[in-house]
Amino acid sequence: MKKNIAILGSTGSIGESLLYILQSNRKKFKIHLLSADKNYIKLYKQAKKFNVKNLIIKDKESYFKLKSYNKNKNIKIYNNFNSFDKIFSKKMDYTMNAITGIDGLTPTLKIIKHSKKIVIANKESIICGWNLIKNQLKKNKTLFIPVDSEHFTIWYALQNQSTKNIEKILITASGGSLLNIPKDKFRTLNIKKVLNHPN
Repeated sequence: MKKNIAILGSTGSIGESLLYILQSNRKKFKIHLLSADKNYIKLYKQAKKFNVKNLIIKDKESYFKLKSYNKNKNIKIYNNFNSFDKIFSKKMDYTMNAITGIDGLTPTLKIIKHSKKIVIANKESIICGWNLIKNQLKKNKTLFIPVDSEHFTIWYALQNQSTKNIEKILITASGGSLLNIPKDKFRTLNIKKVLNHPN
């Protein structure tokens, strides 16, 4: 029996990587939803390739462009994450949330009740809204699996561990734009220099 999947942020690098993996396992999975912010052409191509019937495109201008671009009457196009109730008649087996930044929090909260498992690559949602997420996970009996490097490592390391035995968890920073600058020079830095973070 095929596993049912939704992918939020399918046009980014993580979404594309997941689709690449699913491509060789198409008999095992059925994708019910793909979403993107602006890249409507890539989103539409993904929908055609994987026979996906539901698309969410967040940017208003891109939404209207996709509506006129879409010639397939079987593909339904939505403009916001309030559409989940219309899209899902049953719980997805897996939802991947690969939306970047704090923009991923609202869809995370909204899709919890529609998914048995949420696989999340969005650490900002966890950092900014964990209490909200945790309450919804408990209420809907949804399993939550982080997959981005730092929070996956913590989650994996804490498997079968009692939090009573842990006093503190430290996550080291990459250093970014300030990596090789001595501390005594920090006071002289301007905003442009500090925000010039390498990719």
